[in-house]
Amino acid sequence: MPQEPPEATPSPRTGVSYVMPVLNDVSHVRAAVESILAQEYDGPVEVLIALGPSIDGTAELVTDLAARDARVRVLDNEVGSTPAGLNLGIRAARYPVVVRVDSHSMLPPRYTSIAVATLERTGADNVGGVMAAHGETPFERAVALAYGTKVGLGGTPLHVGGGEGPAETVYLGVFRADALHRVGLFDEDIKRGQDWELNRRLRERGGTVWFTPELSVTYRPRSSPGRLARQMFSTGLWRGELARRFPAANGLRYFIPPLMVVGVALGLIVGLVGVVQAAAGQPPWLLLGFLIPAIYVLFVVAATVRYARGSGGATASRFLVVLPCIHVAWGTGFVLGYLSLAPNIARHTGR
Repeated sequence: MPQEPPEATPSPRTGVSYVMPVLNDVSHVRAAVESILAQEYDGPVEVLIALGPSIDGTAELVTDLAARDARVRVLDNEVGSTPAGLNLGIRAARYPVVVRVDSHSMLPPRYTSIAVATLERTGADNVGGVMAAHGETPFERAVALAYGTKVGLGGTPLHVGGGEGPAETVYLGVFRADALHRVGLFDEDIKRGQDWELNRRLRERGGTVWFTPELSVTYRPRSSPGRLARQMFSTGLWRGELARRFPAANGLRYFIPPLMVVGVALGLIVGLVGVVQAAAGQPPWLLLGFLIPAIYVLFVVAATVRYARGSGGATASRFLVVLPCIHVAWGTGFVLGYLSLAPNIARHTGR
């Protein structure tokens, strides 16, 4: 029998269920869980860790955390994906408010109390705020800087804040459990961007997704170019899939990185044909194709001067790497996703 959703009318002592999918993330899980347990909130709480198949010590770590605090429960997420873990936690949740937590995030002490009060005040189905990226190494700081700029991830309210009010989507999310059950939980076929898609269904059913800058969550960016590229490729892949499925709900800004990738790739190909022309003694007019990647390189340099010049030499030099890493990986993923290849790639790569 499916579990009935909990009664959803918040009260001053509303119970809260924190749901956190985890997979091979031993470096960050402890800090994320500790930030939950340190919440200044006087209602009953539980922490549901949906543990995917991990080989880096994460399983042993979360088992130890559960043994030390009865509020922590570990759930076996055999599928391993984020949406499957979220749904597993939501179905197991005892309380009427569900707080989504990322293992890379650290909640500020009053996060839950502000979120529950905002649910009560606005009547929203979901409230959320800002993903405040904060890096500790020069590379992480460069990634955090890119997250908050228009040349990186768009500099949207999700990353830089803004006025309170209804929104298309928000970071993480604090949900009424009955609203989640009403729309059918997260779509497990969408491995990334599932929050945007769920919020789309909440709004279609007449619900409100509410943004408030008071809910600012510290987020630790990926720590190396390889990890960042894998994250961005996967995110772009599924954004391309979502853009194909829901064309009316996607803005022009999503298409800029893939257009850049296609343009640079074509420019390089044309330029290389120009090299062949020159070698064959023909007029090498196709060398003009190299102008496109050259313009992109100049753009990256100009963006670094504009946004990273006050961040120190170490961070600025990494910014020169971070921007192309984001653009190329995200844009390539988007193109493949838009071509309906996301499910096949996900099956072979786990992304």
